[in-house]
Amino acid sequence: MYKEEICRVPSPYREDMVVQGYRFGKGNAAACILGAIRGNEIQQMYICSQLIRELKELEAHGWINVNKRILVIPVVNGLGLNVDERFFGVEDIDINRTFPGKADGDTTDRIAYQVFDRIREYTYGIQLTSFYMTGEFVPHVRMMETGYQNVSLADLFGLPYVVVRKPSPIDTKTLNYNWQNDTTAAFSLYTNKSDGIDEASAGQAVAAVLRFLTRMGIIRYESHSGYISHVIKEEDLMDVHVEKGGIFKGMAKLGEYVRYGYPIAEILDPYEGYIKEAIIAPTSGIVFFAHTEALISQGDIAYRMIHRLHQ
Repeated sequence: MYKEEICRVPSPYREDMVVQGYRFGKGNAAACILGAIRGNEIQQMYICSQLIRELKELEAHGWINVNKRILVIPVVNGLGLNVDERFFGVEDIDINRTFPGKADGDTTDRIAYQVFDRIREYTYGIQLTSFYMTGEFVPHVRMMETGYQNVSLADLFGLPYVVVRKPSPIDTKTLNYNWQNDTTAAFSLYTNKSDGIDEASAGQAVAAVLRFLTRMGIIRYESHSGYISHVIKEEDLMDVHVEKGGIFKGMAKLGEYVRYGYPIAEILDPYEGYIKEAIIAPTSGIVFFAHTEALISQGDIAYRMIHRLHQ
């Protein structure tokens, strides 16, 4: 293992923020795994730390294949992690909305530019990331429909689902979109936690990444075959909104199959405790995303469901 400096952000008031990379193997730039771009992505940082531990052992045994190089970057937004802020700096900017960055731009532009300049050469790019909504997902791989996506490769992670989405204008500044446009086969990997650690889904993510690296001939690693992934389009997911705000009492579990017309949540009045709204399943299907905060606002998404995957 070789530890290298990817990017440095000078600070007049505290230590410089240094983005560190951990390099394994030699030769062609085969795969890059990148963790916490946002300051609350604790799970993503943790998964990278476990991958580094596994890759150190594999390298020590000579199980990283010849002429294959792997780079793991556990944290990009170290400042956000230190001060418990999701976005970067006093401007509160999302670094994952500033790619490919600018060499002479503001601080977040320069961070994105320096990071992207170091990782753009890799054949495969895996980003461990989180969603803009607060809640939990069934573990899955997500790809943008840029014309360069390869769903067959995404299947090789062996996770339950592969989600393909059409990019919106705001997505053109994300790492995944720019990686794909730069001909890297890019994948975003989601687990069911961000600002905490869930050992079960973290272990599933580590196994998925190692499984993919094995199937692409980058490492030698004995792994279970995983799932035969079900491919779904983002627009086919059904959003279940709430009409009233209050205390959220979820009744449907992540990954659970629910039937049309069954109760899946209640919204309680925060002062008097009565049921303001009963949320009824609008379709039969699987709970793909679930709101997890104690409170929910009017119009928010309580669940996202896979419509009638099986009956």
